[in-house]
Amino acid sequence: MQTKIFKTDDNSIEEAGRILKDGGLVAFPTETVYGLGGNALMPDSVKKIYKAKGRPSDNPLIVHIADLEDIKPLVSEINDNAKLLIDAFMPGPFTIILRKSGIVPDTVTAKMDTVAIRFPENETAQRLIRAAGVPIAAPSANISGKPSPTRASHVIDDLSGRIDGIIDGENCMVGVESTIVDATGDVPVLLRPGGITYDEICEIVPETVIDEHILNSLSEGEKPLCPGMKYTHYSPEADVYVVEGDVRAVRKKINELLEKSSDKHCGVLTMSRNTYNDALIIYGGMTNKEYAKGLFANLREFDRLGVDVVFAELCCDDEYSMAVKNRIYKSAGHKVIKTLDL
Repeated sequence: MQTKIFKTDDNSIEEAGRILKDGGLVAFPTETVYGLGGNALMPDSVKKIYKAKGRPSDNPLIVHIADLEDIKPLVSEINDNAKLLIDAFMPGPFTIILRKSGIVPDTVTAKMDTVAIRFPENETAQRLIRAAGVPIAAPSANISGKPSPTRASHVIDDLSGRIDGIIDGENCMVGVESTIVDATGDVPVLLRPGGITYDEICEIVPETVIDEHILNSLSEGEKPLCPGMKYTHYSPEADVYVVEGDVRAVRKKINELLEKSSDKHCGVLTMSRNTYNDALIIYGGMTNKEYAKGLFANLREFDRLGVDVVFAELCCDDEYSMAVKNRIYKSAGHKVIKTLDL
């Protein structure tokens, strides 16, 4: 398959929109990560998404819209808490789970009776969805399990030759996938942290609770309620180990690990100004928000540079910690070393 690279001019967006409406696949930028879009109302188009990514079919997709009025045909009910969350966070890096209507194919929702809906803030994404004239089902535009793409070049590396088109737009500003809240019950449940923090959600609906699986894996046989809950995610080719704790203790532990790994090409993803001998260092940022923005791009860069093992510092605790831990723990396959403070 020949993959066409589109710019963001009006003619290109209109052409890409027609491809989506007709059942083809187009990758596009959002404020979170690049998405791989298909016509959400066309089961065969949705099946193409799973095939292109190598994604398990029991992993549900998010439906993207470009107007709040587009939610109503997709759902059977919107309760009061859901209305509050929609009004507060859409458009933006936020996904809400509601009871689906009959027009949403089972291929989108992994045969569940709920649907995840997102209204992206990114202007290019909105223009594309409007040009398509249909809701767009879109997971991240990468090979399943790899770090999510935050630049068009990442999508080209993973999916060129597998999909119809890629919109070469701006780099993603948030850098991790959207926050997901299940609003089907009386009490909203945070299923995946992201660009909207738990504290921000609780300012709108204080009784919101956190799902126990955010920092833990699903048990064997448990069904994922939203993307990112079950399978290996965000993993580079290199082995990743998270080293978490006080800055000095983290530095001491990583230096010990580097000595034990002297036969390997090692990298360190830092949150501090710590320096390390005999390792390739990439500085991720001093806050979790900065760290998250570059996380997936940095993991991909370690792969490009041929690193065998990555030790990732985690030594900052703030309102964005949950989103970073959720991603970096999964990148590491939950290989987390917690240090004692010095």
